[in-house]
Amino acid sequence: MTPREGRGLWLASGSAYRAGLLGRLGLAFESEAPDVDESPLPDEPPRELARRLAHLKAAAVHAARPDAWVIGSDQVADCAGRILGKPMTLEAARGQLAASSGQVVDFHTAVCLLGPDGLHQAHCDLTRVRFRALSADVIERYLAQEPALDCAGSFKAEGLGITLFEAIESRDPTALVGLPLIALARMLRSAGLELP
Repeated sequence: MTPREGRGLWLASGSAYRAGLLGRLGLAFESEAPDVDESPLPDEPPRELARRLAHLKAAAVHAARPDAWVIGSDQVADCAGRILGKPMTLEAARGQLAASSGQVVDFHTAVCLLGPDGLHQAHCDLTRVRFRALSADVIERYLAQEPALDCAGSFKAEGLGITLFEAIESRDPTALVGLPLIALARMLRSAGLELP
């Protein structure tokens, strides 16, 4: 199925994690990684950063395909006011996990849907992760087995990273992986797609 009056469904992302999540909805879609500046604005709260970037990503792809429906998403991790991005190196991952040890980290995961009729829907999900106390040895062993260098916060909750937590508080478990499917499914239904 395709959205009513639209020419296809696009995911404005190069993330294999987001594509895998969207694939769970059983819809045909294409992906394109948008070229946007993801730098935070001065004093921009993490939640607003996630919302702004989700919209920017969707708008960048939608500009070239105004007749399509485009999904943009972004996630910002906040540890005591410090934004945790993708570590990209083992040294940075060690630092992120050490800073998160025994702390609560808030993950703001935003999703935006832009449509051919000017429809703009947006949602931001909050997932609160409570980390257990992590020794340097635990961090090293984790990163040796699952170097999550392309994941904000330096872990994969869908993998071995789940062992690093005391608890996860969320309305939507898919949000922590990178795309809140409960909210997105609601948006897509309102756009005229038939979902199970």
